[in-house]
Amino acid sequence: MIGKVDPERLETVFSNTGAPDDDVVVGPAYGEDAAAIRVGEQLLVANTDPVSLAAERIGEIGIHVACNDVAASGGEPRWLTAAVFLPNDDLLEPVVSQLDTAAREAGVAIVGGHTEYAPDRDRPLVCLSCLGLADEYVPTGGADPGDVLVLTKGAGIEGTAILATDFREESGLPREITDRGAALFSELSVLPEARVLREYATAMHDPTEGGLVDGALELAVASGVVARIERDRVPVRGPTRELCAAMGVDPLKMFGSGALLAAIPQGEVDGALTELDERGIEAAAIGEVGAGEPALDLDGERIAEPVRDDLYGLWE
Repeated sequence: MIGKVDPERLETVFSNTGAPDDDVVVGPAYGEDAAAIRVGEQLLVANTDPVSLAAERIGEIGIHVACNDVAASGGEPRWLTAAVFLPNDDLLEPVVSQLDTAAREAGVAIVGGHTEYAPDRDRPLVCLSCLGLADEYVPTGGADPGDVLVLTKGAGIEGTAILATDFREESGLPREITDRGAALFSELSVLPEARVLREYATAMHDPTEGGLVDGALELAVASGVVARIERDRVPVRGPTRELCAAMGVDPLKMFGSGALLAAIPQGEVDGALTELDERGIEAAAIGEVGAGEPALDLDGERIAEPVRDDLYGLWE
């Protein structure tokens, strides 16, 4: 069994949250990837995320995935703790070097964690917790009917970089294409666009496992709305299309870190897109939010249950 626990089983987690605390503004909830805790006049935004299957750039991926959840919740990432489990000593220097480099690029400090050898594993495991401060929390579950769905950069950016490195040989594609795909590792952070869109959005979410399809579904369910998306409006990079075609993967159903999904009131969309463009950030309106039984409507197909990330089949 690989992947997230299904929403029904997650209720077991959500019903066991320890002692009550009045300063917890946002706690565990489906689709909400970060908590919000009242600290003085500000909110402390915190999350935890593991990376366990991608091997070649696992430290870099881990930093960005953790920071993205805080940024997508309206926070400014500041501090990280990292738990690192390694199958052998050869990976120690590469993994911690990746963590250090990516954290410096994101402007966050690694303040603690845990490191140990786990020889029973065939791949490293990195689990990071990120904390940051926010004046206002932006939830996953804040979208309203009439909002427009905006996606930055494109679908499947993280998945593309993984395919181009972990599955370079299996793809059978020319090195020029896999190199372009691997270069997308440099675009995993959503901090720049989150700083723009948090001023406009009613809801934000970064699609990770399960890609845009799962991310949009989580936003819809958390908000109690229907997310309507047209596939043809979703930006997909050239290397993403070629690698996905070669490996039999749907770009909308694979790891999507690097893109930020936002629900924006219709009257604010032009301003948000203009500001993103002025900062050199690609973005597109890909759909709308409607009323109804919570689900994702993808080109008329109703999706109400989480999908399994297409990359999992490649690792099995």
